[in-house]
Amino acid sequence: MSLSATVEVRRRSLEERTGAWRARRLDQALDDAAARHPDRPLVITDESTYAYADIVEWSGRLARGLASAGVTAGDHVAVLLANYPEFVALKFAVARLGAVSVPLNYLLRRDELGFVLGQSDAVALVTMNRFRDLDYLAALDELAPGWERNGGGARFPRLRRVVVFSTDGDRRPGVLSLEDLAAGGDGAAELPAVERDAGSPCDVIYTSGTTGTPKGVVLTHDMVLRTAYASAYTRAFGDGRRILFSLPLYHVFGYVEGLLAVLFAGGAIIPQLTFDPVATLAAVEEHRADEVIFVPTMTLAVLDVARRKSFDLSSLGAVFSSGGQSPARVWAEVRDLLGAEEIFTGYGMTETTASTTCTFPDDSVERLITSNGRCKPAGVAGDPDLGGVLARYKTVDPVTGNDLPVGEVGELVVRGPIVTPGYYERADETAAAFDADGWLRTGDLGRIDEEGFLSLTGRKKECYRCGGELVVP
Repeated sequence: MSLSATVEVRRRSLEERTGAWRARRLDQALDDAAARHPDRPLVITDESTYAYADIVEWSGRLARGLASAGVTAGDHVAVLLANYPEFVALKFAVARLGAVSVPLNYLLRRDELGFVLGQSDAVALVTMNRFRDLDYLAALDELAPGWERNGGGARFPRLRRVVVFSTDGDRRPGVLSLEDLAAGGDGAAELPAVERDAGSPCDVIYTSGTTGTPKGVVLTHDMVLRTAYASAYTRAFGDGRRILFSLPLYHVFGYVEGLLAVLFAGGAIIPQLTFDPVATLAAVEEHRADEVIFVPTMTLAVLDVARRKSFDLSSLGAVFSSGGQSPARVWAEVRDLLGAEEIFTGYGMTETTASTTCTFPDDSVERLITSNGRCKPAGVAGDPDLGGVLARYKTVDPVTGNDLPVGEVGELVVRGPIVTPGYYERADETAAAFDADGWLRTGDLGRIDEEGFLSLTGRKKECYRCGGELVVP
């Protein structure tokens, strides 16, 4: 069977398994997947494997523990965790309460952490004690002395509770641990019915803040699940797809394209705490990963190792490398050295929930070299008004805002049901991000050809007009 025919068979299988699209919360999507595959692995690490039923039970205990700690529907819960299984269980626990996750970049330094904790209005923080060279409890000691007893104190008046996950076995006396939180949910009363629906926020994810202070991008349950399904559909997941990555789960790439997408295929994630190219290929061999997700620098490092050392990569059928420019030679080397027949690159941003464009499994190497793919088909999750996709792009003149002809370079603007409604408590920035017709200004420059393939060319802030021509350095 040809690759194109195989792709169509897999997509039909996904459609049949999913049925008509039902808007759900994250916890409901997990529960539905667990009802079909309770004993299948969902999270695989070198030390442990957690089945779907395990994550359902664990997230339930954590949700009851959070409720006992005073977290209610609509509250914001900040989560500062690396790619531990605890992140996965906690993500679904927060959703069970109807609360909102605020996943934090674990590389934040003290002042950055303080800004996000304050601006997000988090009522609870679940944090590691240490990771790499960062001591988060020392940062809290400086930001909010006495946080063990008083929460955020005067600095963060909304922050009532801090829960600590020890990465090294050290325990600070008097501090509620994540294990204590889960144990507290064992005998707790059942959770009250959650009235918040799939259209309510599930995440506030902060941008990097390269052009100012970080902004919290608001995403809803239905947005992230539709985007995740579109990713599974576009990449044509086979049953039980296993995806390995070290990209952080606090970011939409690992969270939506990895964790949430596998739910629709009864698959699993193999999250790694840090990136190491040798460990990556060894984990593909050991855990029989079907797909790996990289940014281009990771792809190059893995290819360098694969040239020098042999691994059994017979399970690996797909590589998703996105998030920057790659040398043209990379795509052929991925096939030759890693044996992956299906190679993907794409384009998206936190404000569009995750990737909105992607190459298809059977696209040519030329498409990988010259484009960032085309708008992802979303199958049963698609928007009929947009022709079955979830976002549409056009190019506009960066100065005047006027629409440009097909193929001409301009600023990319986008709209659709997976585009954020705005930034949390940042009305001015939200208003500035959208034009009068509701198109989100991405700040990226690119072109869209006659077949709908999008190609990035630069950033708006780097371009200028010279003699009527748009010039990008």
